[in-house]
Amino acid sequence: MSIPDIRIETERLILRPPVAADFDAYAENMADHEAARFIGGKQPRELAWRGFLSLAGAWAIQGFAMFSVIEKQSGRWIGRLGPWHPEGWPGTEVGWGLAREAWGKGYAYEGSVAAIDWAFEHLGWHDIIHSIQPDNQASIALAKRLGSRLLRTMKMPPPYQDNVAEIWGQTREQWLRRK
Repeated sequence: MSIPDIRIETERLILRPPVAADFDAYAENMADHEAARFIGGKQPRELAWRGFLSLAGAWAIQGFAMFSVIEKQSGRWIGRLGPWHPEGWPGTEVGWGLAREAWGKGYAYEGSVAAIDWAFEHLGWHDIIHSIQPDNQASIALAKRLGSRLLRTMKMPPPYQDNVAEIWGQTREQWLRRK
């Protein structure tokens, strides 16, 4: 099994599967309490390593996972976003988690649009969700901007069973009509 060679370019971003050189920035992001607050919480480097490898493993086993987000202008890793569907997950998700210095620049929207297009076109998904903690107002605003609507509220599956999430989403047909 190998990780697919995929590269998606938007106006300001490159989306591609993670590579070993991304780990230091990934670990730094997961060590930032505010940046990691809604994506599993602040983590020491050793735990971040396990999460990073789960992304690479999902690419190798499932053929998809969240992309590393690279800012074209600087070449820096600024986050992860894209398709995600581990065992027991409440749906086929396109999620996001960016480094704090990338917030407020429209990168999450720009990258998510490209990732949603890719998931519908290349993975054949019929719908997408975004699992968002109710107090994550920035992600709720992004979900709305993407055209998603609140579908339900639920407890997340293990190992996140202590978290309640709002499940936002839309169908492929709704996405295509919006565009």
